[in-house]
Amino acid sequence: MEYSFKNNRIAELRKAQNLTQLELADKIHTSQANLSRWEKGLNEPSIIQCWKIADFFEVSIDFLCGKIEY
Repeated sequence: MEYSFKNNRIAELRKAQNLTQLELADKIHTSQANLSRWEKGLNEPSIIQCWKIADFFEVSIDFLCGKIEY
């Protein structure tokens, strides 16, 4: 199975909580530029960053990464 972070839900979750990229980036200790690239699927966050984002939004990493099938 091939994995990709292109269908991630970071922007969807961020917008649902009315956060700017800068506000979320500050809360998860990264830069706004990193967050922007992750949301666009240009780069992938490390597993540690995925944990931080998933914990912040109280979702699973699977959900965060857009996995819908097992």
